[in-house]
Amino acid sequence: MTPERRERLLSVLNRRQAGLTVVLDNIQDPHNVSAIMRTCDAVGIQEIFVLTTKAPRVKKWGAKSSSSAAKWLTVHQFTDVRECIKVLKQRYDKLMTTHLAHDAVSLYNIDFTASVALVFGNEQTGVSEELLAAADGNFIIPQMGIIRSLNVSVACAVSIYEAMRQKTLAGHYEKRSLPDEQFNTLLDEWGYEEE
Repeated sequence: MTPERRERLLSVLNRRQAGLTVVLDNIQDPHNVSAIMRTCDAVGIQEIFVLTTKAPRVKKWGAKSSSSAAKWLTVHQFTDVRECIKVLKQRYDKLMTTHLAHDAVSLYNIDFTASVALVFGNEQTGVSEELLAAADGNFIIPQMGIIRSLNVSVACAVSIYEAMRQKTLAGHYEKRSLPDEQFNTLLDEWGYEEE
């Protein structure tokens, strides 16, 4: 690996955010998943969780829309919702679902300086009952139009860019947050990926 390449990888890894993740609950369109992966990489999310209880596990995401983002992310795939919830609760302080409910808070009222997992549901049916029951709260993206929903990849992008804004203001991108072992493993894997 060239010194320039190593510096680029170190720069990216130093800004990865261990306290922020996205959970995709049975998203059907692989292009939506791929677009979300690209946005996750852009804001410094390293790990994403993909729950596929209603569809087969995906071996390869749409490379065109993700610009191969999947190879730079750690993708955890689950077919058991209870197992997915257990892992999320161990790793993140809050589990927030995108769900239009009477108790839903505005995206802008979520404290993204804390450790947060954001759940985005299926394009037709939304977030599963199991994840809703396990969540610490629901959130909505404020909208002024008649249509009360956004494409899932757009909703995710809006949400995690708000997270990035808050984390930037709090100085989270100025200090490394990935654990040493994960940081070093990814550096080795990414360096090998380019050779």
